[in-house]
Amino acid sequence: MPSVRPAPTGRTDGGPPRQPVPGAAARPGQGGRRAERLAPYVLLAPSLLILAGLRLWPLLLGINFSFTGDGDRNGMMVGLDNYLELLEDPLFRGALRNVGLLVVLLPVAVAIPGLLATLIYLRVPGHRVYRSVYFFPAVLSPVIVGAIFNLLLAFDGPLNAVLGGIGVGPVDWLGDPDVAMFVVVGVHVWATFGMALVVFLAGFATLDASLLDAARVDGASLPQTIRHVIVPSLSRTIQFVFVTTMIGMLTSMFGLLYVMTSGGPEGSTYLPEYYIWFQQGQLNRPALASAASTVLFLIMLVVGLLQISLLRRAVREA
Repeated sequence: MPSVRPAPTGRTDGGPPRQPVPGAAARPGQGGRRAERLAPYVLLAPSLLILAGLRLWPLLLGINFSFTGDGDRNGMMVGLDNYLELLEDPLFRGALRNVGLLVVLLPVAVAIPGLLATLIYLRVPGHRVYRSVYFFPAVLSPVIVGAIFNLLLAFDGPLNAVLGGIGVGPVDWLGDPDVAMFVVVGVHVWATFGMALVVFLAGFATLDASLLDAARVDGASLPQTIRHVIVPSLSRTIQFVFVTTMIGMLTSMFGLLYVMTSGGPEGSTYLPEYYIWFQQGQLNRPALASAASTVLFLIMLVVGLLQISLLRRAVREA
C-alpha cells in the first residue's frame, strides 16, 4: 500500500516557503483580551450613567444654585453671599457644633453593634434571639420611634417616674438644651444599629476561624482577641460601617428631630439637614438651603476621608 505523504508546507513553485505574517495569529487573542478589559466598564456603564444623572448632575446644579439669590434677587448671581450668611447665622453655627458632637460620638455608635456582633458570632447563649431583637428597631419608622420615646421621656413619663422612685429628681430629657441632643442621638443609635450589626455579621462570615482558635490556645482574653485578631481582620467592614453610620447620622435624623424636638429647645438640636428643610420649606429660601446642602456635602466628604485614613493607620498599628 503506498504511503501517504503530508502536504508540503512551503511553496509548490520551487520558491522559498512562505513565512507567517508577524502578529497574524495573535490577533484573535488580542481581541479577546481587549474585550475582557472592556467588559467591566460596559457592565458598569448603565449604573454609572444612572448615578451621574440622578446624583452627580443634581449635585452640580445645587452647587451652582447656591451662588444665586433669594427673594428680590431670585436668579441673580450673588457670589459667596449665601455662605457668608450661613457663617453669621447662629442656628447654622449651632448645627455645625452638633455635627462635631456627632463625630465625637461616632466611635460609640460603631462600637455598640460591633461588640454585639462579636458576642453573637462567639455564640453566647440565646444568640439567635438576640440577633432578631437587635434588628427589630431597624424596621420601625423614625416617626414611630420618635413618638414612642416622646411618651417614655416626657417630663411626667414612665422614665422619670422610675427615677423618682429611687430618689432621683425628674430630668427634662427633651426640654433641656444641654441634654436634648444627646437624647436624640441615643435614640437614633438604638433605632439604626441593627443594620450595622448585620454588616458586621457579614464581615465575620469572612473571618478565618483558625485565627480565633490560635488566640484561644494562646490564652488571649476577649479584649486582646478583639484588638489583635478581629479588628485587623475586619478593617474593611469597620471602615464601611464608620462611613455609612456617619452619613446616616448627618442625613437620616430629620424624622426624629421633627417628631421629638422640632429643632428645639432654643435651636439646640438643629442639624444641617433640619436647617436645610427649615430654610427651604418654612422660609422659602432655596438658594440659602442649597448653600447649606453644599456645606453638608463637603463636611461628609472631608470627615469620611479622615476617618478612613485614621482607621487604616490604627489597623496597621494594631
